[in-house]
Amino acid sequence: MTRIEAVVCDYGGVLTNPLHETLEHFARTAGLSADAILTAIGAAAAKGGADPMALLEVGAITEADLVAQITAELPEGGWTLPEDRTFGELWFAGRTGNHGFADFLRDLNMEGYRLALLTNNVLEWEELWRATVPADELFEVVVNSAHEGVRKPDTEIYERLLARLGLTPDRCLFVDDLEANLKPAAELGMATVRFQDNAQAIAEITELLDGAGRPARAAEAPR
Repeated sequence: MTRIEAVVCDYGGVLTNPLHETLEHFARTAGLSADAILTAIGAAAAKGGADPMALLEVGAITEADLVAQITAELPEGGWTLPEDRTFGELWFAGRTGNHGFADFLRDLNMEGYRLALLTNNVLEWEELWRATVPADELFEVVVNSAHEGVRKPDTEIYERLLARLGLTPDRCLFVDDLEANLKPAAELGMATVRFQDNAQAIAEITELLDGAGRPARAAEAPR
C-alpha cells in the first residue's frame, strides 16, 4: 500500500470553530438572524448569477462589494454594522482557532508527515485568519483561493496543491468539513476524512495513516 506522506487540511470549520457559530455571532452583532443573512446572500447570488461569497474568495469582488450586494437584499435599515469595524473584523470576532486539532497536526509533523493548508479565503482577511492559526509554523505549503483565483471544489486548485507538494494524490490525505470539497480530492485519488469534531477526525486520520504504514522512524520535521 502506498504510504501517505502529506496531510492536507481545510481552514474554516477544521482549524476553527464551526461556520454556524461564526455566522450566528456575526448575525447577533448585526442585529439580524443567521437565516436573514443567508437569505440575502442567496438573493444576491440569484440576481448576480454567482454566489458573492464565492466571488470574494477568488478575489473577483472586494469585501465592500460583498457588503453592498448583501445590503441591497435586506430591508432598509436591515442591519447595523459599526462604522469603525469592517465586515471581516466583525466576522472574525466570532471565529476561534481549533488549538486541539492544530496540536494534533503538529505531532504528525514531528513524526515526519508533511503538512499543507488548502483554503477558500479572502484577500482582505489575510491578517485576520492568520491570527487564529499558526499557519507559517505548521504548514509547508499554503494554497489560498484568494491568491489563486480558483476555489474548492474546482479540481484545478487541488492540482495546484499537488504540484507544489510534488506528490501524487495517493500520497496525500485531505481533511475538510464539507463533503462537496472532499469529492474532487477523492476522485483524484487522495484519502479523505470529513471533519465533524476533533475526536472523530483524529480517530479516522490515525486509522488511515496506520493502515497506509507509518514512517519507519521519526523524521526531522520538514519545516
